[in-house]
Amino acid sequence: MKLRTLMAVTTAATAFAGTAFAAGHETMKIGITQNNVGVDSYQTTYEKSFIAAAEANDAVETVVLDAGGDVARQIAQMEDLIQQEVDAIIIWPTNGEAVIPAVRKAHSAGIPVIVTNSNIAEQGFDFVASFSGPDNITQGSRSAEIMCDKFKEMGTENEARVVQISGQPGYTTAIERAKGFEDRLPEVCPNVTLVETQPGDWNREKSQQVMEAFLVKYDDIDGVYSGDDNMGVGALNAAKAADRADGIIFVGATNFSVGYEAMENGEYWGSIYQSPVDDAEAALQTAIDVLNGEDVPFLNYFDTPKITQDNMTEFTKPVF
Repeated sequence: MKLRTLMAVTTAATAFAGTAFAAGHETMKIGITQNNVGVDSYQTTYEKSFIAAAEANDAVETVVLDAGGDVARQIAQMEDLIQQEVDAIIIWPTNGEAVIPAVRKAHSAGIPVIVTNSNIAEQGFDFVASFSGPDNITQGSRSAEIMCDKFKEMGTENEARVVQISGQPGYTTAIERAKGFEDRLPEVCPNVTLVETQPGDWNREKSQQVMEAFLVKYDDIDGVYSGDDNMGVGALNAAKAADRADGIIFVGATNFSVGYEAMENGEYWGSIYQSPVDDAEAALQTAIDVLNGEDVPFLNYFDTPKITQDNMTEFTKPVF
């Protein structure tokens, strides 16, 4: 579906949803099913921030659920929220394709669905009121630019070899961050070689194991791109243990506190600054705006700028 048509559908849906709440006389009951709180500090901070923002708004009542990374559980939670007749549902998808039937069912029940952080697959867009979160393709693209700029500064842009540690397979954020990086790197540094990609599943220990295998397989690694700093620091730890960290440029796509600290130590070059507090608050506000009939864009992105050792003092250390 073309974006123009999509926007027309979304505008109509939000206008319909807004009739019950525009006067401000009723409490909005908003349900959320999250991906996997506890798997990393970003998602844990997101949940705390979401609950805090909801509690600070007297017009909002929330039902907060977590899928624990289980697609079947998330689908069941969607069913539960539909049965509870919530006014809107926010979903952080465990899998961008598998959740589409549940999202379609909510849409058919007249419940607007807001997708947060990681979008669903495009074939489900007709059933979504709005996506609230980062532009993951842009994040991957900016990470490629960060890495390329560093290679050019070092004079290695015509020979550098890079490995990639991606996120969880099938997860839209992982797919988009990889695509952004893979599409942009040859545009800015055409002679840099991406030699291999393996998933780290958003897990630091798994990513350390992936990097250990890369180090055994390849004698020459000049850069490591990871889908987030949690995985990136796992890769860094593996390289340090093998006494090969010096000379490798480590770049992530979401700056965690461990990544920020590694940047302070001069061991990790750069990442993308993304706040889980902003992410959570934006999702809740998007749901409220949809229910109030506001004109909400389908792709409701918030900005995620580049952060490197050169400009990191302009950013506060992440809390996750």
